[in-house]
Amino acid sequence: MSDLGENTRGAEIAFFGGSFTAIDREYMISLLEAARPFLELFEGVRISTRPDYIDDEVLVLLKKYNISTIELGAQSMSDIVLLSNNRGHSSKQVRQAVKKIRSYGIKVGLQMMTGLYKSTPELDLYTANEFVKLCPDCVRVYPTVIMENTDLADYYRSGDFKLYTLEESVRLCSEILKLFYENNIDVIRVGLHYSDSLVENSLGNNYHPAFRELCESKILLDSVSEQLSDNKRIIIYVNPSSVSKLIGQKRANIQKLNSMGYSVKVIPDKALGKYEVRVEEQR
Repeated sequence: MSDLGENTRGAEIAFFGGSFTAIDREYMISLLEAARPFLELFEGVRISTRPDYIDDEVLVLLKKYNISTIELGAQSMSDIVLLSNNRGHSSKQVRQAVKKIRSYGIKVGLQMMTGLYKSTPELDLYTANEFVKLCPDCVRVYPTVIMENTDLADYYRSGDFKLYTLEESVRLCSEILKLFYENNIDVIRVGLHYSDSLVENSLGNNYHPAFRELCESKILLDSVSEQLSDNKRIIIYVNPSSVSKLIGQKRANIQKLNSMGYSVKVIPDKALGKYEVRVEEQR
């Protein structure tokens, strides 16, 4: 571990893939003890867990082991959605957990899933707005992906569950991503990591390996569209880090503007924010 050197600067040790504070307490402590010798090399320790497995006893313990961030799998702030998906916690417990974690000086992350069973775009936007009110240090946004051999797969095949299409998910999550950005909330993940198992065992067409890029491309195209005029020769100024996203995958955004009759020139402008664009007429 010490061979990592500078690579550990600003990094955290992370325990993910389950509800860390819900596992056997002795096993949880053994994992934290295993990380203890390396704490000086890292910024801290990040864990993910359930909102209903947060209390004073566990927070006192976690504080001793330099836990820097706790991410809560809130998923939705609609109690109807939480109950329908057997999440086992309520929206009230999410709010209580956030408040309690903060009282111990630990950063809070919130994870949400769009398109869950019994959810709607309106309820997903409600969740995002409730997250904003809680002022988390970071969020993750995951569109629901249906896996084989699950209750959701049964609901999907029976017609009881209609999954959002990829286009619907991109439209919704681009709005959510922009909402968090405008409220200075760091979105550290949008969409699931790629895996062969995910692709081979999922249903519907809601998964895309570059989902965040699709959402950010839509945000930028929407901003351009709001500034279009009758002049068909335009220059689009955009932050250098967002040029490829403005252009779109396989030049999709440029092709769409071309199909509308616009001749487009893209110029980087460092003065613009991440999702800002400025459209001017070509002289």
